[in-house]
Amino acid sequence: QLQAYGGGLVQTGGSLRLSCTASGLMLGEYNIGWFRQAPGKEREGVSCIASSDGATYYAKSAKGRFTISRDNVKNTVYLEMSSLKPEDTAVYYCAATKIVYYLLTHILPDVGKKTNYDDVEYWGQGTLVTVSA
Repeated sequence: QLQAYGGGLVQTGGSLRLSCTASGLMLGEYNIGWFRQAPGKEREGVSCIASSDGATYYAKSAKGRFTISRDNVKNTVYLEMSSLKPEDTAVYYCAATKIVYYLLTHILPDVGKKTNYDDVEYWGQGTLVTVSA
């Protein structure tokens, strides 16, 4: 029900905009997170946007370079990525949950013990971002 797209190949320093759309689901009613998983590494949280007030949160790796936003009319959440680095290369996933805490534990330090990914209600299929050196 969630679909992430917009990935591709970009050079170091370049930009990409990822989109997360949904069918049968109103994204405005959910807290939406972006995660990524690089080859051979664990999945990690990148950013999330709260449904209640639109508050945005970023992992240290994304802060200052990535911007998350939502367009409820288009039922889409975006992740604008700039100043991309080779270490940003990963499959990027969007996720939707009613409980923002499930996202924050993976994005911010010291929020609490990381929750189980299965606690998140919906996951998109992922889109590959490759940043060349």
